[in-house]
Amino acid sequence: AILANAAYWSCALSAAMTESAGSKSQENGSIQTERPGCLMLGTGEYTTGFVGGAASNSDKSTGVVGLVCLDLRARGKLGRLGMCGTNGKKLPQTRAHMQRVLGDVYDGIDPSVIETFPADDVVDPQAFRLAAAAFSAGDCAIIFTPDDTHLEIALACIRRGMHVLITKPPVKTLVEHRQLMDAAAEHKVLVQVELHKRFDPIYADARDRIQNLGPFSFFNSYMSQPKHQLDTFKAWAGKSSDISYYLNSHHVDFHVWTQHGRSRPILVTALSSTGVADARLGDVQTEDTITLAVQWQNLGAGAGSTGHALYSSSWVAPKSDVHSQQRWFYMGQCGEVSVDQAHRGYTMATDKDGFASVNPLFWKPAPTNGRFAGQRCYGYTSFESFVEAAHEINSGRATPADFDDSLPTIGTTVASTAILEAGRRSLDAGGRPMRLVYSGNEDVVPLRIEESQA
Repeated sequence: AILANAAYWSCALSAAMTESAGSKSQENGSIQTERPGCLMLGTGEYTTGFVGGAASNSDKSTGVVGLVCLDLRARGKLGRLGMCGTNGKKLPQTRAHMQRVLGDVYDGIDPSVIETFPADDVVDPQAFRLAAAAFSAGDCAIIFTPDDTHLEIALACIRRGMHVLITKPPVKTLVEHRQLMDAAAEHKVLVQVELHKRFDPIYADARDRIQNLGPFSFFNSYMSQPKHQLDTFKAWAGKSSDISYYLNSHHVDFHVWTQHGRSRPILVTALSSTGVADARLGDVQTEDTITLAVQWQNLGAGAGSTGHALYSSSWVAPKSDVHSQQRWFYMGQCGEVSVDQAHRGYTMATDKDGFASVNPLFWKPAPTNGRFAGQRCYGYTSFESFVEAAHEINSGRATPADFDDSLPTIGTTVASTAILEAGRRSLDAGGRPMRLVYSGNEDVVPLRIEESQA
């Protein structure tokens, strides 16, 4: 059978009372030494590559999450695998797609090992609860669902004792972000945000070099999706999220990461363009392009000076040589850095697809001698780092707090959520600026957001 359907649906709760094969619960202080299981929540483009009844027409037609997890299992880093959506009636097609683009393509990759939730005749928006109950404390949960569902799903998994990786943005408000921080601390689990640009070797090197460029002065970023991608996003675009939450989250986080402890955002004003997305989506009104203008306050050696940043994102770009334009410029008081992530000096052209700029540093679906060979891609290592950290915690060799300096944990990504929420609130308030409030002059974790009276 293609992917084991969770036919035991009716007895899943009783199965959840027993531990996953080879694992031991942390709840009573025991140590888990076997590879953790992993539950993937969400069955869309980034997980499976299957959208609207067909393979995605983006650069992710194989999916990313599913293939990575299957490969990590083949490499002995993950054990049991599960995948949960909301509409079981779509799962037979999804399983067939995964067999076609994964099982029939890569040697050693077997999608049939994945248990799927809910059952094929069930539609249940709360299916994640029973799916999480079928996994054990110390297992992993990877959440790629619409933004407004992240909090509820993540809390269910955290309370189960699972380590959680959430796509960006983890949540949409500062209040919700703090809820996740508190829950992670209470249950002693790792909660990480899937911000794969941190694992790009060029971005990581640039971040390190920026530390020697003096106090922050200016940052400008742009990231796009082609307008046909709105068809893929139509279930949530403009309804549960916007293009700033979806794409600005990448470069907002990168910039926050470069400035940790050196500077802090204090004022956010948002601007937008409209017209294309409204017409394409029909019954939804949403922005085409959003720019967040953010005032920053330098701390430490740069105290008394300021910087500013412009983060822009759009989902109405034309089709071009890349699926997504992504570039940024950074200026410190002693130097500058510029990166174009979409263009790495590697191009190709075919009769079928025309001219393209290729970036296998992010994702490499092309097999090598019949086998998947994308283990060094930063689209892969962001997941692998999470799984390895979870294993270190389970084995008793580390605590979740040990990864605050090396991974985008929920406790170190607060300012990014604050900027994104302040931007949304600014747009909803007609462009009025929003101020980020801190507890002290040197604190870098925002407490709340207030409409600026200045």
